[in-house]
Amino acid sequence: MKKTIAAGIGLCAVTLAFAAKDPVIMTINGVDVPKSEFEYLYNKNSQQQINPQSIEDYVEMFKLYKMKVADAKAEGLDTLESFKKEVEQYRHELAAPYLADSVYLNQLAREAYDRSKREVEAKHIMMFKTRDAKKNKELRARLDSIKGCLDKGQDFEELAKKYSQDRSSSAKGGRMGYIVAGQYPYGFEETAFSLPEGKISDIIESPMGYHVLKGGKSREARGRVKVSHILKLTRGLDEAGQAKAKAQIDSLYQAVKGHPEKFAEVATANSDDKNSARQGGAMPFFGAGEMVEEFDSVAFALPIGGISEPFKTSYGYHIVYKMDQKAGVPESMVKSQTLSKVGNPQDERFKMVRDHQTKRFASKHKAKVNEKTMAMLRQQIAKNGLDSALFANWTSGPYSGLPVASVDGKNLPASDFVKTFNGATQSDPDIANEIVDDRMATYFNGKVLEAEENALAKNEPDYRNLLKEYVDGSLLYEVSVRKVWDKAAKDTEGLDKYFAAHKSEYAWSEPHVKGLFVQCTNDSVAEVIKARVASLGSKADPVSTVRNEFKGQAAIERILMAKGGNAMVDYVVFGGPKVESSLANYPVYFMINPRVMMEPEEVSDVKGLVTSDYQNMFQENWENELKGKYPVIVYDKVLKSVKKK
Repeated sequence: MKKTIAAGIGLCAVTLAFAAKDPVIMTINGVDVPKSEFEYLYNKNSQQQINPQSIEDYVEMFKLYKMKVADAKAEGLDTLESFKKEVEQYRHELAAPYLADSVYLNQLAREAYDRSKREVEAKHIMMFKTRDAKKNKELRARLDSIKGCLDKGQDFEELAKKYSQDRSSSAKGGRMGYIVAGQYPYGFEETAFSLPEGKISDIIESPMGYHVLKGGKSREARGRVKVSHILKLTRGLDEAGQAKAKAQIDSLYQAVKGHPEKFAEVATANSDDKNSARQGGAMPFFGAGEMVEEFDSVAFALPIGGISEPFKTSYGYHIVYKMDQKAGVPESMVKSQTLSKVGNPQDERFKMVRDHQTKRFASKHKAKVNEKTMAMLRQQIAKNGLDSALFANWTSGPYSGLPVASVDGKNLPASDFVKTFNGATQSDPDIANEIVDDRMATYFNGKVLEAEENALAKNEPDYRNLLKEYVDGSLLYEVSVRKVWDKAAKDTEGLDKYFAAHKSEYAWSEPHVKGLFVQCTNDSVAEVIKARVASLGSKADPVSTVRNEFKGQAAIERILMAKGGNAMVDYVVFGGPKVESSLANYPVYFMINPRVMMEPEEVSDVKGLVTSDYQNMFQENWENELKGKYPVIVYDKVLKSVKKK
């Protein structure tokens, strides 16, 4: 059973708030249980049983359930840090469907699907990001200068060839070829699909770098294709090596030309693309923009079943055999892919959803960032960046108590926010303020979501009941482990005494045999094994001895078997008919020191049963203790109003 535990934080307060319209059905150890909680669990329990309990029987079970939860709290299990962490995790998971804005998510999915119907020609000048924030600032400034040149009318293609760090497109004047939606970062994709042909974009930031785009042509999406190919690499070869590769590809083309049935065999034996060669040259389905443009153009232009003439890309010479082509991606698949990306913190749509969510719930909870405090923080950062002095001043010093934001009328201190920096330092004020803005977006979002999650317990009965059920169920599990299961299982001395006192209760209706069961290669080996075991002292283990000394000649195991449980054992011990050995290599079988018994010799012979009964004894003693420890009051009038679904 999983023992993750949900949040009990604030649930008592929520229960009290609902006392007026949700009457108390019983009080256990001074804690009120609302009718809605009892009714929810009673109906859920009834639906899960073939023969549902009467409400009277369920009340008795429910009282014990709540007493055990009270005992768990008395043990302090709900105050453990591990409990609190798991509380929050489950609470967030449970709240997630309630917090999602399906309209906004569907809007993003529909936008992605509409784009999937088109292909656009992408051209860009790019600067790759580094791990150095200061270096990235310089790269952005360099691209800003290039953008200034473009605004003055300088040629995009020439500047791309000269300055773009994307080597796959720079030599072609920044031309990336046609791309489809879903293959590039959101901001890049949005700009590429919306930019009019010939127009120059502002600087676009993506997780990989900084871009300036030039609008290209647009056309209807061609779908996805599946091809096989044969490749002879030329990258890194001198002129003679390239000429040799060309001669080889021409020869291979003659072998497969008009013979598609031979393509897989020839590709496997000759292609330099070893990954696809193992599949007879076959590649996965791909769409526009996923392959270099020359390969893409040939693959889409071929008819299904067609084989191309040799052609060259930056990798080398190819021959392509077109196997299949599909129309565009179904809307359901686009939606699934989009929702997956929305959940990835590295995707721009993740932040878009977060910011949309923040705006939606901030309005509901009258939440806002205190811009006056943030301005003071930014001013100090502008002087010295993020450093230890600023961290101290804003977490425990003179500025720590300033209100940095407010939610539901409650001010949040600056110290609470600045502590999220974890002492991070940054000497560049511009970069430091970018860090602060990003942290504030995350921090403020977390606070408004927390407010909305708290409101859910008040406004959503299903959420409230599931949360409380998980809390109490997890506490019940933990306290049962401590008070019953582990206590019984680990008390070996007590288990032995319990077995000795109740040994006759575990007598068998059928005789059992206990001993060593051996299967071996022949009668001679059997006699040697019997003699070897007989020679062992009391401290030696006959099983490990036989397994080590007769490896490959015999198999041995300890058994406790009832009559009728195994045909070979029945033959050896109980006079049953002879049967063939279950191991073909070991046709001879016999037992060493077999003992026929009508009741177990020791606790290990029936450990599962004894442990279960021993646990039941602990359980009964514990429940009797609880009944005397925790007073219960049941309000019969409210109980009679419970509705069975």
